[in-house]
Amino acid sequence: MADSSKVADQPARLTFKTDPGASRSIWIAAAILVALLAWMGSGFILPSQPEAVPQEASERPAVQVMVRDSMAELVTLTFTAEGQALPDRDTTLRAEASGNVVELLLRKGDTVETGDMIARLSARRAEAELARAEEELTRARRDFDNAQELLDRGVGTVDRLSQARAALAGAEALLTAAEQALDDLVIVAPFPGRIETLTLDEGEFVSSGEQVGRIVDNHPLTVAIQVPQQALNRIKNGQTATVRFITGQTREGIVNFVGTAASPATRTFLAEIEVSNEDGAIPAGVSAEIEIPTGEAQAHFVEPSIVSLGPEGQLGVKTVEEGIVQFYPIEIVKAELQGVWARGLPESARIITIGQGFVRQGETVNAQSPRPGNTAAAKAEIERFE
Repeated sequence: MADSSKVADQPARLTFKTDPGASRSIWIAAAILVALLAWMGSGFILPSQPEAVPQEASERPAVQVMVRDSMAELVTLTFTAEGQALPDRDTTLRAEASGNVVELLLRKGDTVETGDMIARLSARRAEAELARAEEELTRARRDFDNAQELLDRGVGTVDRLSQARAALAGAEALLTAAEQALDDLVIVAPFPGRIETLTLDEGEFVSSGEQVGRIVDNHPLTVAIQVPQQALNRIKNGQTATVRFITGQTREGIVNFVGTAASPATRTFLAEIEVSNEDGAIPAGVSAEIEIPTGEAQAHFVEPSIVSLGPEGQLGVKTVEEGIVQFYPIEIVKAELQGVWARGLPESARIITIGQGFVRQGETVNAQSPRPGNTAAAKAEIERFE
């Protein structure tokens, strides 16, 4: 009875039974993982075929551009430069002797001819020296004649005759110097021209070698220009030139000098153009624009907006040939206000005028020519399409 009571007092032991559905989620997760790995690996084992893209979406429609037909024309090539008008002769007047100004015959601004007397200095001392030289020459000539007569009679010597001949030569030289000194007291014009400056006044003392004035000859003018070394072979002696002075006059000139040594500082060559100025209307020192025709060439007229840059940075023009864009490098041979003349294009070309910035060489385009009076509308349509 005691044992059975002990058993009755002990608590009952808990026991658990496995639920058949408890492991179901594990199997589902494992199946999903296997399926995912199989799907990821299927791309390497069985690569999928790319989906076919509709032809309308894969092909870009041709860009529309505006073109104009251009034919090469014969253009006169010109060399243009800026220059300065220089006088044909420009010299400084200097006194050749010392003395007081006793007579002033001309003033600043007067026109002179060669040898015209401008001023005269006091000549008393020079006249006295001339009189003494004349007396010396007379005495020396008499001594020489006496020596010659004595030698002819046989009572003179050759040495005496030689001394007399030397004294005569000295007297002649002294007379020549005295005459020259008298001439130097007169200030004359060395060539035809105009007196630009004159600093003399009557009674003023001037020294030998002192600057007293300036004479300029503007008949003709010489226009000096600088020629770049790359254009030197285009400028020749005898070429005609059109010279437009800043004062408004336009004259024709002749190239009469082309330098053969470049300036070390600018690497340019001096060229001179002779321009007639018989009326003296064009002053020396004014600026001028020079145009020299240098030949002819076939070229197209191109507006600045049409010019493009090539892949290597060169200037060029884009054209359309059989629907394909072509790029031609160009050389500008003449510039005008509305555009430039360029060579490098075929003789006949369809130049792209609108849309050249949106196409490249080798690209297929839809080229259209503008209808009269419809250029603005066509440009707007192309911009809208782009």
